[in-house]
Amino acid sequence: MQVTCLTKTDGDPKLGWKSEQRLVTDPAALRSQRLLLEVCASFLGKFYQSLKDSNADFNNADIEEALLKSCKDARGKDNRFCYYIGATSDAATKIINEVSKPLSYHVPVEKICEKLKKKDSQICELRYDKQLDLTSVDLKKLKVKDLKKILEEWGESCKGCAEKSDFIRKITELMPKYAPAAAQARTDL
Repeated sequence: MQVTCLTKTDGDPKLGWKSEQRLVTDPAALRSQRLLLEVCASFLGKFYQSLKDSNADFNNADIEEALLKSCKDARGKDNRFCYYIGATSDAATKIINEVSKPLSYHVPVEKICEKLKKKDSQICELRYDKQLDLTSVDLKKLKVKDLKKILEEWGESCKGCAEKSDFIRKITELMPKYAPAAAQARTDL
């Protein structure tokens, strides 16, 4: 039986954060806790770390500006998360303030994601796709949809590709640029 202690933070940033710990023994509950808000916590965690690394001034305006800039380069599920919070140009709603204000007080990203979940439940439905191990996967056994997804993750497209072999050729051609370790492992085989 696996036992994990989850810490739940709550409180006021001026008075300090209190933490309450509880033991969780159900493996399904542990998995759902980790997967809940996976994209939100990951994206905001990387974003917060980039703000700290750049010694940014933690005020709303600077955080919103940095968030918009970060979302401009986001791809895949991260881009979808940015769309949901209104940090993309085509977003219908704007709840960026629900991210920037708590970040300016250094609120933990998990707590921010919990509050975002209450605003828009689609945020907690976002999950990252399983990553393929390009060192060992047989590209010929993958579906064309999966081959297209690899190229899309790399920011590439295969114009003029009509057959599966065209996609495979394009991926093996670009592999040294985007996945050098996988390309090296494939040449060693």
